Amino acid sequence: MTTPSGRPTAAPVTIRLIGDFDVLVDGVSTAAQWRRRDAAAVVKVLALTPDRSLHRERLMELLWPDVDTALAATRLHKAAHFARRATGRADAVVLRERVGLFPGADINVDIRDFRTAVVRARGVGGVEAAAAVLDRFPGEALPADLYEPWAQDARERHARARQQLLRQAQRWEELLELDPASEDAHLALMRRLVQQGDRSAALRQFERMDRALRDELGVRPSPAAVRLRAQVISAIRVLGPLTVAEETRLEQRIRFCRTPDDVTIAYAVTGDGPPLVKTANWMTHLDHDWHSPVWRHWLVDLSRRHRLIRYDERGCGLSERRPAEQSFDAWVRDLEAVVDAAGLDRFDLLGISQGGPVSMMYAARHPDRVRRLVLFGSYVQGRLVRARSEEAIRNHHMQVELARLGWGSDDPAFRMCFTAQFMPGEPLRKGKT
Repeated sequence: MTTPSGRPTAAPVTIRLIGDFDVLVDGVSTAAQWRRRDAAAVVKVLALTPDRSLHRERLMELLWPDVDTALAATRLHKAAHFARRATGRADAVVLRERVGLFPGADINVDIRDFRTAVVRARGVGGVEAAAAVLDRFPGEALPADLYEPWAQDARERHARARQQLLRQAQRWEELLELDPASEDAHLALMRRLVQQGDRSAALRQFERMDRALRDELGVRPSPAAVRLRAQVISAIRVLGPLTVAEETRLEQRIRFCRTPDDVTIAYAVTGDGPPLVKTANWMTHLDHDWHSPVWRHWLVDLSRRHRLIRYDERGCGLSERRPAEQSFDAWVRDLEAVVDAAGLDRFDLLGISQGGPVSMMYAARHPDRVRRLVLFGSYVQGRLVRARSEEAIRNHHMQVELARLGWGSDDPAFRMCFTAQFMPGEPLRKGKT
C-alpha cells in the first residue's frame, strides 16, 4: 500500500481486548506469538489510552508500581522488544519520552468500537440493535487481567455497558451470569416461564433470586419485586392447582442470624402451622437438600402441616464455613440462635442422627420451650465414646483418616466408601457425588 505521494503505508492493525487478546496485522492474527505477559500488558495499556501513548514514567508506574525505576525501565525495553517481535512491526511500541503504540498507523481497538456501537444501539433502541452488538463483540474485556489495577476501570466500564445491552436485548440468562442479584432479570425469566406454562421452573427462579439478593447484597427483594412476585404467584396458580411441593417451595425463605460468638448461621422456613424445628445434622445444605431426592420428600411432608425451621450448622452449607470454634456446645448455641431469630416460644424439636444429642441438650437446658422431642436414627454417645473394643476405636480413627486424606480428591475410592455408609443398598458408582 502507498500514500498519494508514493510513500509506503503501514498495514492496518486491529487490537482485540474483548475476549482472547490478539493483534491482527493486515488481517493476520499474532495471538500465538504473545508469550511474554509484559509485552502484551504494554500493548493493552497503550491501546486503552485516547491517543495510544503514555509518558514513559507513567506507563512504568502503571505496570510495575512496586519495582524501582531502573528495573522498570529494563522491563519496559524488553517488553517493547518482544511486542515488536510478536507483531513483526518495528513501530509496534516506540520508546521515546512518550511511549507510542503503532504511531501513525491505521489502527482499530475493539473496545473503542464496542463503546461506539453501544451508543448507537441505545439510540436506535429495540432488541435487535442490542443483540447485533452483543453478537459482534462477545465476551468480557481483558479476561486475562482480572487482578491488574490498570485494567479495572476498563473492565468495569465494559461490564456495565454489556449489562445495559443484555437488558435491551432481553438476554436475561446472560445478564444473571454477570449480575446474579439482578432483580429485573430474575423476574423477567419468571414471567417468561409462567407464560410457557413451566410453573415449577418459575418457582425455582424466585428461589434463586431471593438467595442471590441475600448472598450478594444482604437484602431482601424490593417492594416492587414483592408486588410483582405476588402477581406472578397469581398467574402461576391460574395454570392449575399447585402440588404440596410447589406450594411449599413457593413460600421457602432462607434467612441468616448470628450466634453469640459472631458466627453466621443460615436457616430456612417453609410451610405453615405449629412450629417444628429440625436440628442440624452433619452435612446439610439448605438449598441442595430442598431439591435432593434423598431429603425433599421428607421436607415437603414435614412442611405440610407445620411451619418447618431447619438450618445449616456452622461449617456446613450456607452457614459460615470456617468458624473459629467447632464443638458440641457451639452446635447447641447454633440451635439457640436460630430459635431466637425465628421468634419461637414453644415448638416441637426433631433430632436426626447427630442432631439428636444437640436436641437433647437443648431440651435439657430449655424444657419450657420444647413441646415435644422427636429422635430418629440418633444416639446418646458418639462412636468413639461408646466404643467397647480396640477394633471399634481403630475403625473410628480409620474413618477420620480416610476423610482427611480423601476429601476433595479426584480418586473415587473414598467417595464410594463414604457414600456406601449412608446408602448401603445403592450400587457403587465411580463418578463424583
